[in-house]
Amino acid sequence: MIGSYALACLDMAGTTVRDDGAVDAAFTSALAAVGVTPGSRFYEEAEVVVHQTMGWSKADVFARLFEPDEARDATAAFAAAYEAIVAAGDVNEIPGALQVLRQLRAAGVKVCLTTGFAPSTRDALLQGLGWATEIDLALSPVDVGRGRPAPDLILGAMARLGVDDPLAVAVVGDTVSDLQAGNAAGAGMVVGVLSGAHDAATLGAAAPTAVIADVTGLIILLGQA
Repeated sequence: MIGSYALACLDMAGTTVRDDGAVDAAFTSALAAVGVTPGSRFYEEAEVVVHQTMGWSKADVFARLFEPDEARDATAAFAAAYEAIVAAGDVNEIPGALQVLRQLRAAGVKVCLTTGFAPSTRDALLQGLGWATEIDLALSPVDVGRGRPAPDLILGAMARLGVDDPLAVAVVGDTVSDLQAGNAAGAGMVVGVLSGAHDAATLGAAAPTAVIADVTGLIILLGQA
């Protein structure tokens, strides 16, 4: 292990996976699927909600915006749009992320990738990146009950991977909801990264253990703990 850590729960888009606007593009497609187009007042209101809820289950985001039928359609449209972006080869790792996954596992730290995406989107990402054999587990909100900011993704990873002590868990993410989930789970280390949705001031307000430029700084950070 690195320090006292037995498990690292790392977010996907914005943390280990380069976004390059893919999430925003998929949200635009999802909103268009239910008749909400750029320039409309509701589109602007929806954009605010989308950015406030970065890291949430996408189903939960759309449930906040729409009635159930429209929410379901928007959720499906988001998944289809994002998966098309992945299929086109337009999603890549955060530079150095794969090496971090390998370093963690080589040191005896189990790795779970967590996400607000549906399992089909998550699995398309894993396949596109060739990461299925580079991790121990990947979880979406539907797998565990609730998405972030609830702690269920982290607690679910602990249960599945046989880690009993939350203080032996490091949680890493680029959004406030990632950090809130880590703190709610009682994780020993909760790390914000600046490679995704939220800036240092925003992440800092969520009481992280540390904020680093990107995931490549994690190994040194864990070793110092």
